[in-house]
Amino acid sequence: MSVLEQIFTAATLAVILMKVAPILLAAIGGAFTQQGNILNIGLEGMMLVGAFSSIVIGSVTGSPLIGVLAAVGAGLLLALIFAVATLTFKADFIVVGIGVNLLAAGVTVFLLQIIYGNPGVTPPSASIRLPRISIGPLADIPILGTALNEQTALVWVALISVPIAWFVMYRTRFGVHLRAVGEDEEAAAAAGIGVTKVKFQSVLISGVLCGAAGAQLAMATLGSFTNGMSAGRGFIAVAALTFGLGRPVRTMVAALIFGAADAIADLLGIAGINSNLALMMPYIITIVALVFAGLRLRKIWGQRRSQRAKTSSPDLSAAPA
Repeated sequence: MSVLEQIFTAATLAVILMKVAPILLAAIGGAFTQQGNILNIGLEGMMLVGAFSSIVIGSVTGSPLIGVLAAVGAGLLLALIFAVATLTFKADFIVVGIGVNLLAAGVTVFLLQIIYGNPGVTPPSASIRLPRISIGPLADIPILGTALNEQTALVWVALISVPIAWFVMYRTRFGVHLRAVGEDEEAAAAAGIGVTKVKFQSVLISGVLCGAAGAQLAMATLGSFTNGMSAGRGFIAVAALTFGLGRPVRTMVAALIFGAADAIADLLGIAGINSNLALMMPYIITIVALVFAGLRLRKIWGQRRSQRAKTSSPDLSAAPA
């Protein structure tokens, strides 16, 4: 069997879905803040504390559900810190995002040492995995059925989050207010929209979804936590939502590309291809995507500025002679 035949199979698609889920959850969370004109680069840290909390609490209680809830709570707590620092105390979003990521990395290592006496990894005794869901007769559907069968509940949550996010953003009062704030804060405030409140809520939503992403990352296969196990996936999620302009469907497509690159990189390593080159693939694609997304965003912002300049400039032709 050739390398390509080993890669492009239903089993590969199943691995892709498993790897896409944490990236997609975090990216959808970041898409909410992006709609409110907040680039939340703290997704990485929120995902990391979620992964840590899911294993620590989940293994103690023996309940995957409680582990997921703990992960969501940890992500929410870090998002609250981010929101208070940026929206209440008016700190710079980028600086606070970097601080959140550093805080998460430091706190998880510190707690690993305090709780388990090992700053690198949780012991085998602290292990918990998410149960797999069988889809019954639907598993007989060629390729897609095999890929979707025996996935975790959080994979399904990630897939369902896309239409839910679209509905919330484009069909609810909150979504209309959020997009209005992202387009023009002053106009939104003049219309009676609570700008800070709407932004605050979007950041908390991102924390919830990033916490769930961390739980999927830690509990889907390994069932343990390793120092720095998010390994840049939060930044890949930022790239996905930036490439998708904060729109759920486009963000999902971008996340699928990055997740597929990650899964194929693993399979190439298993197939004997240079593992260092294989591991570089997701990050190379991320850099390329961010460059193109940045150029696209610059073009859109330029068009908006020109439109605002036209609408705000006086009509001299109508002035009396």
